[in-house]
Amino acid sequence: MTPAGDFAGTPPFVVRRAAQQRVPFVFNSPHSGSTYPARFLAMSKLDAVGIRRSEDCYVDELFAGAVTLGAPMLAANFPRAYLDANREPWELDPRMFADPLPAHVNARSARVAGGLGTVPRLVGEGQEIYAGKLPLSEALMRIETVYRPYHEELKRLLTRTHAKFGYAVLIDCHSMPASIRLGDTGMKPDFIVGDRFGVACAPALSEAAIAILAGMGYSVAHNKPYAGGFITEHYGRPPRGLHALQIEVNRGLYMDERTLQKTRGFAALANDLTRFAADIMALPDHCFSSLPLAAE
Repeated sequence: MTPAGDFAGTPPFVVRRAAQQRVPFVFNSPHSGSTYPARFLAMSKLDAVGIRRSEDCYVDELFAGAVTLGAPMLAANFPRAYLDANREPWELDPRMFADPLPAHVNARSARVAGGLGTVPRLVGEGQEIYAGKLPLSEALMRIETVYRPYHEELKRLLTRTHAKFGYAVLIDCHSMPASIRLGDTGMKPDFIVGDRFGVACAPALSEAAIAILAGMGYSVAHNKPYAGGFITEHYGRPPRGLHALQIEVNRGLYMDERTLQKTRGFAALANDLTRFAADIMALPDHCFSSLPLAAE
C-alpha cells in the first residue's frame, strides 16, 4: 500500500453545498478530518487518542450552518497529523526522512522547527508521531495525492465565487486548545480572529467578526497568538477582491479535550456560529469593493 490508496474508500475531502450558492462566501475546515488510514496508523507509535491531539475536532460540524445559508464548505477528511493543508506545499523537516530533501523544500520555517510542517513530525502536545524515519517518497505522494488536489479545489471554489459575485470571502475555520491565554493580559479567549495583521482581508470583515462574536458575549482576541496560517496568507488578496479570515474556536466551549467527546455546549455554540455566519454574510458589498490596488 502507498499514500495513493490511503483514501480509496473515503475521499480525502468533500465539498458541502446548498443547491445554489447564494452568498460570496466560502468556508474551509482543513484540520477537522478524522479518517485515519490503517496504513498511517500502523506507521505511528501513538495510540488512537494520542494521534488525534492535533485534530480540530468537529469544527466542520460547528460551522455547518453556513452551508444551509448558501455558502459552500470545503472540509478535509484526511487528518492533520497525516498532512497539514495549512502549510506551504513543501515545508518538510529533514529530521523525519531517510533521504535528502530536494533543494526547493522549505526546511527552515518556524513551523518546521516546531515539528508542524506539511507532513507533521509531532501532534499538538509535542508527541512524536513516527517511531523511525520515513522515505521521502511518502511525503511526496501525500503532497501530490492529497495536498495539491485540496488546494486546487479551494482555488476553484474561490475563483467561481469571485466570478459570480465580483469578490470572494474565505472563512478559514479552526479550533485551539482551551489552555491558550494571551501573554500580556492572561485573557483566555473564546475566539481568535486572524487577518494576517490586516493584510488578508478588508478591515470591515475583521471588525464585523469581532463585533458579532463579542456581541454574543464571547471574549475575542485579534491576531494574537494566531494571525492566520498559510491559507489565510496565500488566498487573502483584498485589492483583487479576495478576502481571507481565520477563526479559531476555543475547544473548551464544546468538547472534552481529554476524551475528545462533545459536551453540552456543542449545540449552543453551533447555533451561535450559524448566527455568526448569517450576520457576517449580511455585510454590504461596498465593504469589500472599494479597496485600492497595492503597488507591485
